[in-house]
Amino acid sequence: MKRQTAFLTICVFALTAFTFAQQDKSKRPSPPASAECKFADGKTVKSEYSSPRMKGRKIFGGLVPYGQVWRTGANEATTLVTDTDLTIGGKTVPAGSYTIFTVPNEDKWTFIVNKKTAEWGIPYKYESDELLRTDIKVEKLDSPMENFTISTHSHGHACVLHFQWETTNAWVELEEKK
Repeated sequence: MKRQTAFLTICVFALTAFTFAQQDKSKRPSPPASAECKFADGKTVKSEYSSPRMKGRKIFGGLVPYGQVWRTGANEATTLVTDTDLTIGGKTVPAGSYTIFTVPNEDKWTFIVNKKTAEWGIPYKYESDELLRTDIKVEKLDSPMENFTISTHSHGHACVLHFQWETTNAWVELEEKK
């Protein structure tokens, strides 16, 4: 009886500790990260995501299969928040909050902007809420990136959003619609 009580106490303690660790997102194996870009007029576009680590794994074509929708990070779906209208791949994205997904392939990726927000990243079942899909460029990095990283840089009247991990750099241009 004492063993059962001790076992039950340990299980309850472990479950409680796990629950608290999940509430503190900075303690996750894929901690939160963000990227922000400002346009010349001060308007912004921001992305919040969870940044997984490579940990010796084969990423693209392995952990992240080619040809399948990926949450573009870990945990909750990656967000895209803009306070100005954008043009992406020739299509308009009104100011607002969205989730973004990608479909990685070796030679090109597909970038997806979805109207559904506050979703867990997988499985992807939100096709009916898609605002756009567009092909984006992909290139090889000179050296491997251990941490999945989304970064931005201003480029004229646009912000370029980079997705870098393993030896891959995929990028999409977000133009401020005037």
